Amino acid sequence: MFQGQSDIGSAVVPGSASFDPATQQYIVNSAGYNIWYTRDEFRFLWSKMSGDVSLAADVTFPNPDGYGDRKAVLVIRQDLDDDSKEAMIGEHGVGMIHLAQRPKKGASINDMQYRFGGGLNGVHAKRIGIEKHGDSIAIFISLTGEPMHQFGPPIELHFDEPFYIGIGFCSHLPATSDTAILSNLRLENAAGNVR
Repeated sequence: MFQGQSDIGSAVVPGSASFDPATQQYIVNSAGYNIWYTRDEFRFLWSKMSGDVSLAADVTFPNPDGYGDRKAVLVIRQDLDDDSKEAMIGEHGVGMIHLAQRPKKGASINDMQYRFGGGLNGVHAKRIGIEKHGDSIAIFISLTGEPMHQFGPPIELHFDEPFYIGIGFCSHLPATSDTAILSNLRLENAAGNVR
């Protein structure tokens, strides 16, 4: 589904990713300190696109002992630099999700956090999604398998075309690799198709 994959940032341990056609799963291995602040370190599987886009995936973390703040992301980025402008939905190992943005190159990320899960009660979203409609970026979730629905208000962020869209993972530990599995991906070059 993706045109390429890259290690974003100066990861101490190189990342990798593979696709299993039998299970329709992307297995993403990555170390990396974070996808946050003014720069990122993570494994990124990407395609270059223009216009409106919709992307959704199921997320699981097979390692029960992984760091709680590790996160899998669906992300739109302006470029492959570690300080790129970006918008993302991130799902943490403890279950918290957020809509986050780096509003311009080199800026610090800011976000809206939704703590329905995490250490409070172990709830994880069944499915997460992101949609770009013009300059409006919104996130979508399905908590238990119900139809995807927009979660919280959108943000406004302009991307020059073409931009990068894809999936990524960061262990939140600079020198320790971990794994996330993203499955049942749906990527559409249109808005209104997060399913």
